[in-house]
Amino acid sequence: MKICMIGAGYVGLVSGACFADLGNTVWCVDKDKNKIDILNNNKIPIYEPGLREIVSKNYNSKRLKFTTDFSLAIKNSDIVFICVGTPTSNDGSADLKYVFNAAKEISKNINKFKIIVNKSTVPVTTGDKVEKIISKKVKRNNFEVISNPEFLREGEAIRDFRFPDRIVIGINNKKVLKKIEALYEPLVKKGAVFFSTNRRGAEIIKYASNAFLATKISYINEIANLCEKTHVNVEDVSLGMGLDRRIGGRFLRVGPGYGGSCFPKDTKAITVTGNQYKTNLSIIKSVIKSNNDRMKLLVKKVKKILLNKIKNKKIVFLGVTFKSDTDDMRGSSSLIMIPALHKNGAIIRYYDPSGKKKEFSKLKNVLFCNNISSTLQDADLVVIHTDWDEFKSIDFRKFLKNKKFKIYDMRNLYSPSKMIKLGIPYYSIGR
Repeated sequence: MKICMIGAGYVGLVSGACFADLGNTVWCVDKDKNKIDILNNNKIPIYEPGLREIVSKNYNSKRLKFTTDFSLAIKNSDIVFICVGTPTSNDGSADLKYVFNAAKEISKNINKFKIIVNKSTVPVTTGDKVEKIISKKVKRNNFEVISNPEFLREGEAIRDFRFPDRIVIGINNKKVLKKIEALYEPLVKKGAVFFSTNRRGAEIIKYASNAFLATKISYINEIANLCEKTHVNVEDVSLGMGLDRRIGGRFLRVGPGYGGSCFPKDTKAITVTGNQYKTNLSIIKSVIKSNNDRMKLLVKKVKKILLNKIKNKKIVFLGVTFKSDTDDMRGSSSLIMIPALHKNGAIIRYYDPSGKKKEFSKLKNVLFCNNISSTLQDADLVVIHTDWDEFKSIDFRKFLKNKKFKIYDMRNLYSPSKMIKLGIPYYSIGR
């Protein structure tokens, strides 16, 4: 099939490359000329394991193309995916200007029947509004707007596309549904469940799913707080809970809290939608508050570990992204912790495999190091913030010889008993 992806960001680029890998011809179009130039020079503007290889393979085979020409990309496609950002507005709602701008571009370039697929995360009724925008210039029988929310996890996006749990389609037109079923047939044959509902139903499914997963994360983090005070290992609690099939073990892992491009903005947006429809989504509001409170709690914990003597202490952060295998800083607890500790006079060094972060560039005593060794040098406290693989088997004694230091393991990567044997003061979460 001939496909156009409007937006060559995370969702558009990953989905476009994977659709091309299934044998389709895919145009990725974006207004950002710099991004398109980077992609046409066989480089990747985002960090995602395996993406470079799949983009390069399909670009070289001419199945994947990058352009800033919306007319060219849309007119040469049968199916047009809207994959643009929906950032958080000042009031917490989803900013839909990029979605509506995409709809206007589509309306100007419909030269034959088009299936318009909204893959961006949008509030319920957005599909109705997109349909209305396009209808101003195009007859209703020349297009169909459907919803197909994405469920890609950063760091595992290629796998999630190829082996999804489910494919959700919000649609009312049965003829169009058959074409979408054909598009996704290779994934259904691998075991994906193809589920269709109406358009508004699909829009709510995306938000409801993310809000529920955020709830699981916040829930187990609150249980971890209780475990610390009652001398119980939260990992045993997570395992015991997760063995119940009604609950499941996924997302019952303790840590700094949820972050990234989805959970923070989607939990806020769905509560705004609830308010608009006079529905109090009190559980989700509590989850948001719990996650925000957790980040403040982490700073207090660091201060407690250092006996409230923060000034001139050398604090090391191993990883600063919200999770491993991504360069995404959005919603990361490091954005709260590092500036707060810096304000208290700490000297901070950090290392992250995805590189230096502009978010800390204006903080005088916050320095990026190129490797673990230089980062750990003379550290008073080592904060394991992100669970990158290379942080899972560090010989701390080797790097910190004859130095009294402490470890705050926010991902529970190490065994407390082994650290005790090594004589290293070690603190983790919920243990």
